[in-house]
Amino acid sequence: MDNKWIRIKGAREHNLKNIDVEIPKNTLSVITGLSGSGKSTLALDTIYAEGQRRYLESVSSYARQFLGNLKKPDVEFIEGLSPSIAIEQKSVSHNPRSTVGTITEIYDYIRVLFARVGKAYCPKCNIPLQSSTVDEIVDNIFKNFNEDARLYIFAPIAKEKKGEFKKELHSMKLSGFKRVEIDGVIYDLDEIDSLEKTYRHNINLLVDRVKLRKDNFERIFEAVELCLKEGDGFVEIREMDNDENVISSQTYSENLACPKCGYSFPEINPKLFSFNSPYGACSECHGLGFKLEVEPEYIFDINKSLEDGAALNMGKDTFMVSMMKDVVRSLGEDPSKPLKSMPSKVLNTLLYGTDKEIDFSFSKKNGDSYEFTRGFEGMVNWYERRYKQTDSREIKEWIERNFMIQKTCQACNGKRLREEALSVRIDGYNIYDLTEMPISELKLFFDALKLSDFEMEIAHELLREINRRLTFLIDVGLDYLTLGRNATTLSGGESQRVRLATQIGSGLTGVTYVLDEPTIGLHQRDNDRLINTLKKLRDLDNTVIVVEHDENVIRASDYIIDLGLGAGVNGGKVIFQGPTSKLLENSNGSLTGKYLRGETRIEIIDKKRVEKNASLKIIGAKHNNLKNVTVEIPLGKFVVITGVSGSGKSSLIMDTLYPALQKELYNSRVRPGEYEKIEGLEYIDSVISIDQSPIGRTPRSNPATYTGVFDYIRELFAATPEAKIRGYDKGRFSFNVKGGRCEACKGHGVLKIEMQFLPDVYVTCDVCKGKRYNKETLKVTYKGKNISDVLDMTVDEALDFFKNLPLIKNVLELLQDVGLGYIRLGQSATTLSGGEAQRIKLTSELRKKATGNTVYILDEPTTGLHFEDIKKLIKVLNILVEKGNTVIVIEHEMDIVKNADYIIDLGPEGGENGGYIVATGTPEEVAESGTYTGYYLQEVLSKERISK
Repeated sequence: MDNKWIRIKGAREHNLKNIDVEIPKNTLSVITGLSGSGKSTLALDTIYAEGQRRYLESVSSYARQFLGNLKKPDVEFIEGLSPSIAIEQKSVSHNPRSTVGTITEIYDYIRVLFARVGKAYCPKCNIPLQSSTVDEIVDNIFKNFNEDARLYIFAPIAKEKKGEFKKELHSMKLSGFKRVEIDGVIYDLDEIDSLEKTYRHNINLLVDRVKLRKDNFERIFEAVELCLKEGDGFVEIREMDNDENVISSQTYSENLACPKCGYSFPEINPKLFSFNSPYGACSECHGLGFKLEVEPEYIFDINKSLEDGAALNMGKDTFMVSMMKDVVRSLGEDPSKPLKSMPSKVLNTLLYGTDKEIDFSFSKKNGDSYEFTRGFEGMVNWYERRYKQTDSREIKEWIERNFMIQKTCQACNGKRLREEALSVRIDGYNIYDLTEMPISELKLFFDALKLSDFEMEIAHELLREINRRLTFLIDVGLDYLTLGRNATTLSGGESQRVRLATQIGSGLTGVTYVLDEPTIGLHQRDNDRLINTLKKLRDLDNTVIVVEHDENVIRASDYIIDLGLGAGVNGGKVIFQGPTSKLLENSNGSLTGKYLRGETRIEIIDKKRVEKNASLKIIGAKHNNLKNVTVEIPLGKFVVITGVSGSGKSSLIMDTLYPALQKELYNSRVRPGEYEKIEGLEYIDSVISIDQSPIGRTPRSNPATYTGVFDYIRELFAATPEAKIRGYDKGRFSFNVKGGRCEACKGHGVLKIEMQFLPDVYVTCDVCKGKRYNKETLKVTYKGKNISDVLDMTVDEALDFFKNLPLIKNVLELLQDVGLGYIRLGQSATTLSGGEAQRIKLTSELRKKATGNTVYILDEPTTGLHFEDIKKLIKVLNILVEKGNTVIVIEHEMDIVKNADYIIDLGPEGGENGGYIVATGTPEEVAESGTYTGYYLQEVLSKERISK
């Protein structure tokens, strides 16, 4: 076997056409091709899947027991493959405890750093805590007090504590002590037996009175030692004058404690700084930084009366609604009036209750009635009590879904940690402060950190590892993130690059890395840094295989595999494989090669616009890093939002504008980011976000059902003579209801096998053989095809089959127009790529009757799309705009940007240095703006002018 190559023979997974592939080891290789051509199938479902199996085989007999649960790729053989790691587009974690810091393990190193060289401060007095040995305490006494000073040496027993202290006083007497100070007065122990039980006392045991002289050294040493024993590690030294007045005093401790108030600190270890450990986490939110609380706004629709259903998700005639009506009547108001027209006291009482007794009555439908008198706890308290007391997961989820939101924990202010952990500092910063710094700023902090020689000896390796990993994050263009950023808030591209930086930090060698579109969400400015990172991974003697369409990454690769010719059933073949330099010299029939060589290109399309002279204006947007920006978006235009990664694009559009429009237009309960107001709402009637999420999460969902064309097809089959004879209606041809479907698989065509800790596996139903229907239903045919045959057709095949039926033909033509002629009508949603799912959603929108007043929002729609797919996408988006609609796209791809009517560019940098509007206008105007986007746009437009 040649150890320099990964050789794949007879790959047949999904749509791969029994292909043979060779990939040189220790190279940066790109797999590219049209969307749906089989790139991810080859990279992830074949190469990575087999590499994962071989890894399990190699590690231990314990790991080998899981091999049976892993699907073996459909391939003749693969040789030369090392253990593989996949770095996919999907989010790193859905765990609210995961942060950028924990994923990259940087936070773990910082925890150890704080435990070893951090300085503890009193949370109450804000002064450094001290701990000393007996020797150090005695030495300090001789340094801090004058010679011959009259010293009183006390052991602190109680501070501001209630109790009689009978047992403690008796123990002091038995131990031979003579005097005790109680609340500032010194007593002989024989004079006092107990104290006032309800009074807060300060008690100090007087262990010795001595003059500070060298010949009293041993006596002072013994007194201090005794005090530390009796005073739970504390000793107080007072210098007294001849009249028994205090001249000065000093508290010492062998524990880490406050010398002023005596606050005792817990043991400082790395666990103290972990919000995932009970030892370090805030006791209120258990380290989450937030708590689920009932939101008053979610309980009532104040525009309605209680009789008209103001109590949301409660009905109109329930027991609780009857009680609320009685509460309103008791306050002198009419339950038939809208809540917003009543005094604020009424709504406040309904929400938070009252101790005042109210007469309640309730009549059941059977005539029984109840009458009782009591207070009313209020709906907020009622839902919170039910949530805490119920054992039903369904009821908890119902309350969470309908009435609760995440609110910042008031105990820790969202910082996740107990106050002691936040009281340990390095160079004036606690650990939370560091996790809130942008990574670029944090790197500068550690570079400039000054430690003593002793501390540096301890921290040297920790600082080296922290700086190394921070550098990797900066290299992949994530310098604007913070270590405290929750993993669930990262985009697919950000999470992928976090994992990439983590892998480089791990220093593994001899591994096959498979990456799926690492350039997602990355501005052209940051591409070079990402490419250098991929090369670093390669130079560690790893093989890096990247599924990618980005031109810069392809040009920087060592080797390329281009799949095609088309997509879906028309793809899965190797069009070109070899060194990238050869493809750049000659396209060799490769569509990718033609685009790279400039033989084919994406042109700026001709635009026909309905002039509206109207705009949407969002004023004072402050969400995340947005700097109180005001943005005007022209309506009836193709608007592109640009800017470097982390500049605030998603914060402005996806987190502020989109939810704000949902709230204003549909009275949605989503919470938009902070803004002052929106103007221009009268010009739009709907807003739709078209993302790359699946059109369904089970095999039951497919393009035919999602686009609605399946309704027409079922009506057609129900109208056939055979169906009429059998009495079959339209419902008989649905695989979602009983009757015509196969009951063994409930119409899925496959059976789901749950794999516990592994993803569920779907196997073909052995009764219907994947056809979804029972035998009787399949006997009904149209033009010789049954309903299952039709679902198995590609869009292109179906269009030819139904060419004389306009209702069906129109939808199929739209699917073809968006470049999806190759997908099957009944293709499972779980097998569709993100780009395919998005274009199916676009088709569904295109078939609707246009109002011309819709705002469409797309976030990075070019993800997963080849140059040719992008060309089709631009045409489809242009069709939506030509109907008078507004299309707003967040995008970095310059072929999309150059086709915009209007650009809004954010920056100038990412994170805290972003959040400003740095340029607006046409592509030509932004190209002259001097921004990063303008620079790259100018290059593209220059090429456009040359080509013409």
